[in-house]
Amino acid sequence: MSAAQTPTPAVDPAVVAAAERVHARRWWTLAVLCLSLVLIVAGNSSLNVALPDIQRQLGSSSSALQWIADIYGLVFAGLLLPAGALADRFGRKTALQGGLVVFALAALGAAFGSETWHLIVARAAMGAGAAFIMPGTLSILSNTFHDPTERRKAISIWAGFAGLGGALGTLVSGFLLERYSWASAFVINVPIATVALVAGLWLVPNSSDPKEAKLDPPGALLAIAGLGTLLFGIIEAPELGWASGETLGVLGAAAVLLTLFVRWELRCDHPMLDVRLFENRSFAIGSSTITLQYMAMFGLYFALAQYLQFAHGYTALETALIGLPIGLFAMVGAPLSARNVGRFGPRLVVGTGLLVSGSGLLLLGLTSSATVSVGRIILAFSLVGLGNGQTTAPSTTLIMSSVPRAKAGVGSAVNDLSRELGGALGIAVLGSVMSSIYRADIVRRLSSVPADVREQARSSVVATFHAADRASGQGNGAVADLLREQGKAAFGHAFGRTMLLGSLVILVNAVIVWTFQGRHRSAEAPAPPPVGEAVGEAAAPATASD
Repeated sequence: MSAAQTPTPAVDPAVVAAAERVHARRWWTLAVLCLSLVLIVAGNSSLNVALPDIQRQLGSSSSALQWIADIYGLVFAGLLLPAGALADRFGRKTALQGGLVVFALAALGAAFGSETWHLIVARAAMGAGAAFIMPGTLSILSNTFHDPTERRKAISIWAGFAGLGGALGTLVSGFLLERYSWASAFVINVPIATVALVAGLWLVPNSSDPKEAKLDPPGALLAIAGLGTLLFGIIEAPELGWASGETLGVLGAAAVLLTLFVRWELRCDHPMLDVRLFENRSFAIGSSTITLQYMAMFGLYFALAQYLQFAHGYTALETALIGLPIGLFAMVGAPLSARNVGRFGPRLVVGTGLLVSGSGLLLLGLTSSATVSVGRIILAFSLVGLGNGQTTAPSTTLIMSSVPRAKAGVGSAVNDLSRELGGALGIAVLGSVMSSIYRADIVRRLSSVPADVREQARSSVVATFHAADRASGQGNGAVADLLREQGKAAFGHAFGRTMLLGSLVILVNAVIVWTFQGRHRSAEAPAPPPVGEAVGEAAAPATASD
């Protein structure tokens, strides 16, 4: 029989009907995915508002606070790529819902923690759950929306809800902390996860790619060991000394482990992260943009609540309300980016967005003190949020459009790895810089007080306030007032210098985008597959969930 006479394979009507159901409820699917995304973003941002209360009630040191915040991102980043591969192999919906269960249980465990290490362990488990939730949201989205225009719009909405999640997390946490203990910031995650879990049973399709998905345990272990060692060295540097043998040794070990990771991935037949993907300019620029952007942003988020509560004396709810413009303006910037990329291209949109958010951090750095007006702070936060929203969606689309749809899980994981790695580095680097600046400045400011009091005050601003309380209890009101006043001033100074460093990171990011991103390349999502392929790919999800 000739090629012209070869019959077209019949398409199963049940498969077609299942694909049509998936397509018809695609926007409801997006709603569940966005709720799941809001959960893990809010679960992180809500912690920042609770950190001052945690530090007061548990007596956590500055480095311990960094570990409570950073262990989430470390485990998240370390498990994202293997989680993406497991989702591709065994089902993206399965991975998403399993992650929701782990996240909810770990959040409940954190709420009952009575020691700092309890929170660190629980936060690590929450990070493990989030590692399966986050790539599932974006890979399911990419496999549900076949039309490039709709997919770009859906990714913009997804990115906008990421910003909204940060705002909601701080707002809800601030509201709860006005009435309850810091544990309430963890408990609130449980009902949200339950809603997402139940709704997802009916509304989220499943999909997988078992033939292509391969596991890489050595790569995963090397990645976690390398990143963990790197963050340990950075976080403990203020205490050990940046130039100490211990710090340099740990950082050297991290460099060796990460080098081994890259070499292994280059030689592995089925690498967890194909580092050759970074030879694709769009993929590399999208990844580096998100990494550096979130390095600056997470550094801000970590320091924000402490600055507003310790240096300015705002309550947790007031802190959340003042920080709300970051999330609200991110919601404004994300939809605008989708429209502007089509007109001006990703280079102009992303580059301009970085300059806008960088200017917000610069304003914070130049005006931060214990007496700066709240209006200036809100203006700076608004610029940060607007630029952040404008930058995230096009950068995410650049990454996702650079990998085949069969690899959507790994592509999504790389996008999220860039975000979480940048965030973990931001908390570690900027948090440690802020701690180092505070330690040096408070010692200088307290040169007139006894050496033992000065030593008590130097570890953190909370320790300074505790020293003030002790001095007040001993009847030394003048020393107590001096400690409180100088503690606030030193912390405001440390925050400002740290934000200047964050603005420098954003500036470097902008230079990379303006220099290396192509001028005219559109950040479109990949073209949809042929009808038969689209139907076949959607069949498994619909059958599994209907």
